[in-house]
Amino acid sequence: MTSTKIIFFDIDGTLLDHDKKLPTSTKKAIEALKMDGHEVAIATGRAPFMFEDLRRELNIDTFVSYNGQYVEHKGEVVVSNPLNYESLKQLTEVAATRNHPLVYMGQGEMKANVEEHENIVESFNSLKIKSFPTHDPEYFHMEKIYQTLLFCEGDEETFYEKEFSDFDFIRWHPQSVDVIPAGGSKAKGIEQVIQILSIKMENVYAFGDGLNDIEMLSAVGHGVAMGNGCQEAKDAAAYTTKPVDQDGILAGLEMVGLLK
Repeated sequence: MTSTKIIFFDIDGTLLDHDKKLPTSTKKAIEALKMDGHEVAIATGRAPFMFEDLRRELNIDTFVSYNGQYVEHKGEVVVSNPLNYESLKQLTEVAATRNHPLVYMGQGEMKANVEEHENIVESFNSLKIKSFPTHDPEYFHMEKIYQTLLFCEGDEETFYEKEFSDFDFIRWHPQSVDVIPAGGSKAKGIEQVIQILSIKMENVYAFGDGLNDIEMLSAVGHGVAMGNGCQEAKDAAAYTTKPVDQDGILAGLEMVGLLK
């Protein structure tokens, strides 16, 4: 095992602020980590094609995407764990009876099963990204789907949780939940990466803010929740830093002793 340290960063609300901007202090902090010989990686619920620009800007070539269902290290696929096809087909049928649209997310693109829906528009607009799902209700029949977005409000996902044991449902927006394979998480993806790199979990650091970061923050040696994060993430983490727009990444890295 190597003594190298690796730091995983969530994107939305962690690397990027509420306006989806990368704070200058965050970019400089990541550059400093690399200068000190540390590994830097991303761990996100986003699809790989939804953060290509950010990877290039930060020169990061290791990432855990789709909440751990698709993972790459230096261009090599480490994890490929798509949703069960038959269960996804059933989910599609049941969601249609409840007027809940879906967006199917493959490795390289995403497709909605409806032509247009206000909840899809609202949730994707909140991400402030170039990518937007196009319409193709047959897409999931032809491609591996690593994550599906189910558009429902309030606690409506509890119905699906009872009906679909093959899936986990994680809310990321008031109008949408991530649908991933049961038991999948960023933590599972991280385990595969550090196994390849021969890094001990005690030398793994992670920064996050949301419900999909809970397992990651509790599993790694040093979990850091953002000051703007949800209470569940803060409870799971060993540390809580300042909010993302108050130099939270830099402050957190100093807090855990990776930067001075």
